[in-house]
Amino acid sequence: MNINKISIVTLGCSKNEIDSELMMSILKDNDYTITNYLNEADVIIVNTCGFIDKAKEESIEAIWEMTKYKKEGNCKYLILSGCLAERYSKELLDEISEVDGIIGTGNIKDITSIIENLDKNKGKVKKVGNINEKYLEGVNRISFNPTEYVRISEGCNNFCTYCIIPKLRGKHRSRAMDDIVNEVEYLANNGVKEIILIGQNTSDYGIDLYGEYCLDKLLDRLNAIDGINWIRILYLYPDNFTDDLIRSIRDNKKVVKYVDIPLQHINDNVLKRMNRRTTKEDIISLISKLRKEIPDIIIRTTFIVGFPGETEEEFNELLSFVKEIKFDRLGVFTYSREEGTPAYNLPNQVPDKIKELRRNQIMEAQKEISERIMAEKVEKVISVLIEEESENNTYIGRSYMDSPDIDGVVYVNSHTELKLGSFVDVKIVDSLEYDLIGEVIQ
Repeated sequence: MNINKISIVTLGCSKNEIDSELMMSILKDNDYTITNYLNEADVIIVNTCGFIDKAKEESIEAIWEMTKYKKEGNCKYLILSGCLAERYSKELLDEISEVDGIIGTGNIKDITSIIENLDKNKGKVKKVGNINEKYLEGVNRISFNPTEYVRISEGCNNFCTYCIIPKLRGKHRSRAMDDIVNEVEYLANNGVKEIILIGQNTSDYGIDLYGEYCLDKLLDRLNAIDGINWIRILYLYPDNFTDDLIRSIRDNKKVVKYVDIPLQHINDNVLKRMNRRTTKEDIISLISKLRKEIPDIIIRTTFIVGFPGETEEEFNELLSFVKEIKFDRLGVFTYSREEGTPAYNLPNQVPDKIKELRRNQIMEAQKEISERIMAEKVEKVISVLIEEESENNTYIGRSYMDSPDIDGVVYVNSHTELKLGSFVDVKIVDSLEYDLIGEVIQ
């Protein structure tokens, strides 16, 4: 059977995006052609997410959508990868007859051999269970955007009681600093302007390799790379957020003054049930220190409402905390009951209706906070990375205050043509609840 063109459909987080890029590079090196046209593809790979219920539902819908190309398109083989594939490999193969292959989170290096085995009529193929595999060093990406994610570590050792990730992505494994620096230099040489450092828990970077937390040292080295304008860090857990890291964020000019710290809750009892290694006092102390040491810092966080046993009093403590601290950016998840996690069997599960009500209450409070914060930016001049051309001389971009896809944008009016991927100085003239409106300074 003649197999040439391959499409990859990517769902879920930025970690999956990197896995898809690595698979594309491996496939291209083996003389396959990557196509965005699903109806032309001989093989379709669906890189799935299996983190929470909503993500699982989206992945299942996408898989069913792709099955039609085996009937109406050119597709000969449908392969599933990613967290859902790792978590439910047997069920997916048994229940969706159109699925031909499964590749787990630690087996993406085997993508070509899976396709070859399918093409040799060896029946359905499954490779899973290798969740502690090292990162695929030396596999260079083949597509480049002004902003690219860089994974600095794999897996997680936290074992929060609500989270299935350690069972799907393995234990915490830091990449060697030299390998990360080499990758960022390669990206910079190919026109990348912003790198976003990711991992399940980036503040734990280095502890397993070097015997100390050394994200600060990594930032110091990345800051010296020519061609990179912005270095952004996501998923910084609060428990190992060192003073050296605060110094590095403050003093390195290319490191944007933006931190994403998933706090999940503020009530000490809930944090303990979540197996979070921090307390309310620790969290308040960290936020105070960050705002004191880095006055223009943007702090983003996420919370979970409706965790088993969360009382009205515990929720109200969280709501009051949100109103008091006034986070610059904030997201809220309703607790997702995941089989295989300790929290799945906890008593006093909170009804969905109450979860949604609590989520809406926090987001309504945050909307008012964000509206006031955005209004304070009017008349200020900020640097904006131009990402999209809109209409009527309007462009869409981001400031250092915004991470892609999860935060707001800046709508930029310009009388001259702007180059996508360029940085321009913009005077803010108006604000919305989460976004800004500005004009290019000529």
